Amino acid sequence: MKKILLTVWLTALAALAQAQLYDPSAFDKKYDGLLKHPGVQIESAEAINLMYNYKFYDADKEFRWLRVRYPKHPMPYFLMGLAEWWKIVPNTDITDYDTQCLAYMDTTITMAEKLYDDNENKLEPAFFLAAAYAFKGRLYSERKKWAKATFAGKNALKYFEKCKGNADFSPELLFGDGMYNYYAQWIPENYPLLKPILMFFPKGNKQNGIKELEKTANSAFYTRVEARYFLVQIYSMENQYDKAYDMSKYMNEQYPDNPFFERYFARSAFVTGRLAEAERLSKDILAKVDRTQAGYEGVSGRTAAYILAYVNHLFYKNIPQAKIYYQKAIDFAKQTNATNAGYYWSSVLGLAKIAMEEKNYDLAQSYFNEVIDKAERKSSQYKEAKKAMDEAKKSRREERRKRKD
Repeated sequence: MKKILLTVWLTALAALAQAQLYDPSAFDKKYDGLLKHPGVQIESAEAINLMYNYKFYDADKEFRWLRVRYPKHPMPYFLMGLAEWWKIVPNTDITDYDTQCLAYMDTTITMAEKLYDDNENKLEPAFFLAAAYAFKGRLYSERKKWAKATFAGKNALKYFEKCKGNADFSPELLFGDGMYNYYAQWIPENYPLLKPILMFFPKGNKQNGIKELEKTANSAFYTRVEARYFLVQIYSMENQYDKAYDMSKYMNEQYPDNPFFERYFARSAFVTGRLAEAERLSKDILAKVDRTQAGYEGVSGRTAAYILAYVNHLFYKNIPQAKIYYQKAIDFAKQTNATNAGYYWSSVLGLAKIAMEEKNYDLAQSYFNEVIDKAERKSSQYKEAKKAMDEAKKSRREERRKRKD
């Protein structure tokens, strides 16, 4: 009897302690919306971390629980759509997840519109409307569906404007400001053909955008990782490679099975001369590609293979291994339809240089010709191949002259 009473007493005490730590109904009454709701952050934190670490099955179970818990709120659908987007991230040419991603974003929009109409607090639904339209715009732009991308972008901007200047309500709202400020200036600088479309949009400011994204990356909850995802790329585009290295290293430590962050970590380590670290990461990436781990495929493979080829060729002077990795990088590039990109040209150029070192001038010339035919004329690979081709022809003539003598 004493044991039974003790068990009941301990169970009641545990239940009381749990209620004191987190009573969902008490939290729901206190907070107007979910963005600032600490209980929701507690409930969703594990699921979000699972998603960013590419454990999608486990994350989906948690997101579905949130959908049961908050059946009339757009947040669970937005997070489920975000998971579909991250399945696309490692190789944006893959279209397998497009339909589901767009469906979740459309449901987010439908539910957020109702919330917007029914609630006095317009900021939270405006945030989800802006975010869902922005992700639709991102996906449509990847598919070069410019009319749909522009329509989604205009809707996203409309709701971002409603969120603007309200970062004191939630730091999540600053994410849109940062994204818009940076890319509204960057896009016309890099894609002049899109300037006519952007004439109807307010001007951006890249430096302000970076500062706003950095603030989001340090203070937001739901958009923190998204801000860091963009900052890693922005730092690289702005030639701030040490910052890209620090950010991608930190994110790889947080999410070691995220292929995007590991790829950028390897790449930024390589660019900043941390070759031992780049080599270790590249071997890890290729091992994950070989065992078909979620998210690890040809795009990550070609980056890793090229780094290992370069290290073996120019650092270890291990020519047989260098040849293997250059060929792997070429094969991955072909597999991902990326024969018009730098890693492909550089890998072919690497094999050409090895052929020159081995005095196989005919083979070297065929490799140089391929780079000259396929690389952009302004690229360093094209210029190097053009110059090396002249040297190869000269070496062949000298070799023939020696044979005659």
